[in-house]
Amino acid sequence: MLQPSSTARLQRCGITIFERGWLSSNNILITGIEGPAALVDAGYCIHAEQTLALVSTALTERPLDLLLNTHLHSDHCGGNAALQARYPGVQTRIPPGLAQAVMDWDTVALTYAPTGQECPRFVFDDLLRPGDRLILGDWKWEVHGAKGHDPHAIILYQPDNGVLLSADALWQNGFGVVFPELEGASAFDEVGETLDLIAELRPAVVVPGHGPAFDDVTEALQRARSRLQRFVASPDQHLRHAQKVLIKFRLLAWQRIERSELLQWAMSTPYLRQAMPQGSEASCSKWLENLLQDLERSKALRLDGDLVINM
Repeated sequence: MLQPSSTARLQRCGITIFERGWLSSNNILITGIEGPAALVDAGYCIHAEQTLALVSTALTERPLDLLLNTHLHSDHCGGNAALQARYPGVQTRIPPGLAQAVMDWDTVALTYAPTGQECPRFVFDDLLRPGDRLILGDWKWEVHGAKGHDPHAIILYQPDNGVLLSADALWQNGFGVVFPELEGASAFDEVGETLDLIAELRPAVVVPGHGPAFDDVTEALQRARSRLQRFVASPDQHLRHAQKVLIKFRLLAWQRIERSELLQWAMSTPYLRQAMPQGSEASCSKWLENLLQDLERSKALRLDGDLVINM
């Protein structure tokens, strides 16, 4: 639970947090008396109608001026298209690394095809460059690069109130899957550099991309560093964790699916197919079953005959 002083910091910044669970990222609405109303991250596409309802209720008759994406994973920008349709005057700003991919709508470069996820096509108006400063609500915010989980990600910091919007760079109990590692690119050092940056900023309260806001920041950084050390010592452990995350994410959208359908989806999803044994479909099925049993033991899903059921 946040300390009263931390809640007051969020209130001074005009922050409303729509905590969305693990399929959609949190949406952070920032409003003020004179400055622009901004929404940071838009959630996953299957929750777009709920996102619209939450934002429009909070804004009442006020327009949404800015739509910002900390990075372009589908659970953070899947609601962009719906918000742009609802608020035609909104200015959308994204990190610079994948700007051309968005213009070309390259679903491989944007990772939607490799991860087996969905994202309706959207457009953008400007970039969020590390080093930028911008007004959100009534306060000036800093844009910082946050490589690791995603090589193009940014985080947003309000220094006067010590509030950090950390996206997937820091959660209360860890950080997001290090996606470059799934493609064979070393990125664990960049995770550590981003954790160092957050420590240097010394935020008093953190609003993550998933989960509740927290103010035990020193302890959260310690937990994240411990997790990172485990992954550095055993990269295979991270890869297996990532594979289970991809399956769980898809199951959150489906809720239940037959084993045979899940296998076909996994075999057509590049990040999973490349990890499967070469050979027959039966060997791939055995590989997938092993992951499903791990997920069942951790109570992330339930196996019921031919069905795989989300928990």
